[in-house]
Amino acid sequence: QLYYQVLNFAMIVSSALMIWKGLIVLTGSESPIVVVLSGSMEPAFHRGDLLFLTNFHGDPIRAGEIVVFKVEGRDIPIVHRVIKVHEKGNGNIKFLTKGDNNEVDDRGLYKEGQNWLEKKDVVGRARGFLPYVGMVTIIMNDYPKFKYALLAVMGAYVLLKRES
Repeated sequence: QLYYQVLNFAMIVSSALMIWKGLIVLTGSESPIVVVLSGSMEPAFHRGDLLFLTNFHGDPIRAGEIVVFKVEGRDIPIVHRVIKVHEKGNGNIKFLTKGDNNEVDDRGLYKEGQNWLEKKDVVGRARGFLPYVGMVTIIMNDYPKFKYALLAVMGAYVLLKRES
């Protein structure tokens, strides 16, 4: 019985990983789902909103579009709006971002000496969202003991659950 429960748990974990990898392939984004962690994009998005991303490299980046980007030296991606785009004749695109709820653009967030983002910095572009669904993620990050307790309860449930 215990062996069966461990296999069941392993199947659940591997199924979740396969679904995640499938979403990466379908959306072209290394992270097809992200949670808004701050209030910098209010009123468009609030803290805890779950964003669905795509990142098809053929699509041009345009002003007004909401992008999720990573900056060198920061682990957590940032969700902000593109406010300026510079296109060069050779096809290179550089752009500047800003949070809707922020007073100034994001140059202070970029790595030192960097004034513009490039397509390589983009993790994805917002295509849809579910309001406040990501609050569970925020709570687990803010309270690590809650995260471990929740994982322990879920693991115990899967391992100790009896099939009827």
